[in-house]
Amino acid sequence: GGTASIMEMTDEQWSVVIDVTLNGTFRATRAALRHMTERGSGVIVNNASVIGWRAQEGQAHYAAAKAGVMALTRSAAMDLAPHGIRVNAVSPSLAMHPFLAKVTSDELLAELTDREAFKRAAEPWEVANVMVFLASDYSSYLTGEVVSVSSQHA
Repeated sequence: GGTASIMEMTDEQWSVVIDVTLNGTFRATRAALRHMTERGSGVIVNNASVIGWRAQEGQAHYAAAKAGVMALTRSAAMDLAPHGIRVNAVSPSLAMHPFLAKVTSDELLAELTDREAFKRAAEPWEVANVMVFLASDYSSYLTGEVVSVSSQHA
């Protein structure tokens, strides 16, 4: 979807990000449920973003989609608890991965990095560790939670 002011954002830019990020999460969740409900148990860990909580210029579509993933997570958790299925999400701030480096300018990456308390991006494994915890029996009583993986939260 790129970066665009909401005044200049096209319907296509908006729709692509909403479709991939929010609708894709919904569709994947629904597909997994067919198997989990038969077993009477399961765990879903969605990928949200701190952008769903805080603003970033030019990212209205992404912020709306990730806020939607958070709301979907909480609602699905309530719907699915009677079936023994837990639903949680992680909400990373800046986590470095090849796609982010490809679509983000060096200037913006430097600015975002400077906002972090540790003055660096999270490594993918640091986010993955929280996802593994949420998928494990160590979090057996958590459902409907959105866990921030961030060195700051504002």
